[in-house]
Amino acid sequence: MLDFDPIDLTELELYASLLTRTDRKYIVSTAVLDELLRALSGSARVLEIGGSRKFRYESVYFDTPELLTYFDAARSRPRRFKVRTRTYRDSGLCSLEVKVRDHRGNTVKHRLAYKKSDRHTLTDEARAFLHDIIGPQYDESDFRQTLVTRYTRTTLVLGDKASRVTIDSDLQCHDETYEGVSIKDNVLIETKSIHGPTQADRLLWSAHSRPVRVSKYSTSLAALRPELPSNKWNVALQNYFERVEVELLNETIDLRGQRQALRQLVPKLVQRVPFTKLL
Repeated sequence: MLDFDPIDLTELELYASLLTRTDRKYIVSTAVLDELLRALSGSARVLEIGGSRKFRYESVYFDTPELLTYFDAARSRPRRFKVRTRTYRDSGLCSLEVKVRDHRGNTVKHRLAYKKSDRHTLTDEARAFLHDIIGPQYDESDFRQTLVTRYTRTTLVLGDKASRVTIDSDLQCHDETYEGVSIKDNVLIETKSIHGPTQADRLLWSAHSRPVRVSKYSTSLAALRPELPSNKWNVALQNYFERVEVELLNETIDLRGQRQALRQLVPKLVQRVPFTKLL
C-alpha cells in the first residue's frame, strides 16, 4: 500500500459509515489499481487497525431453494434484498447483514451482531430481525446457505470524508458443493457515496475503466450454475469470472495484536438504522 495517512475505525464510522449509499463497481487489473492509488495518495486515507491495512472477510449468503433473492436481482426488482453473515476473519467478529435496495436505487444496510459459530445458519433471532426489516411475507421462506465468499479488503476514505473506496483482492467464492469461481488476478473496486460520482470514479473513467454490473453473490452463482438467467452480469461473467479449485479455509484466528482495536466494531454492529419495510 502506498504512503496513505491512516484513519481509525471510529473516525471512519463518524465520517463515512455510508449505511445508505450509491455504489459503483469496477473490476480492474493490478496495474490500473496502482495508478489509482498513486493518484489518490495525496488526499485519501486508509483504514488502519492494530497496524494492519488489509483485512480478511468471509460472507455467507442465504437464499431460498427457489433462489428468491437471486431472481429478484436478475430481474432488477425495484425493491429487493440480500441476507448474509459477514465474518471479520482476523478477529472472529461476525454480524448478520440485510441489504435492501430502496425505491430510489440506494442500498440500505441493516446489521445485527452475530455469533461466529452460527454464521452458516439463520437463528430464530436472525429470522426475527429479517421479519422486522422486510416484513412478514417471507416468514415461511426456507432461507439456507447458498454461497460463501472470501476476500481481502482495503478501505480508503476520500478527501471529502463522505466517500469511500473498498478494494477487494483474492476473491474466491464457492457453493455448497465446493465448486468455486474467482476473478483471477484482478481486483474488485467499489466506490460508495451519498452524492454522485467520487474522485475515484473520475480517475477510473480517465483510465478508461467503466463501472460493471457485478455482484459477489449473484455473478458468482451464475458462473457456477450456467442454467440460471444471467444477462445482467454477462460482461463480468465473460471477461473476469473463471472456475477454480476451492482452498479450504484455515479457521485459525490471527489476532496479531488487533483484539482491542477490533473490539470497537462490536457496538457499531449492534447499532441499527431505522427499519425499512418492503411493501
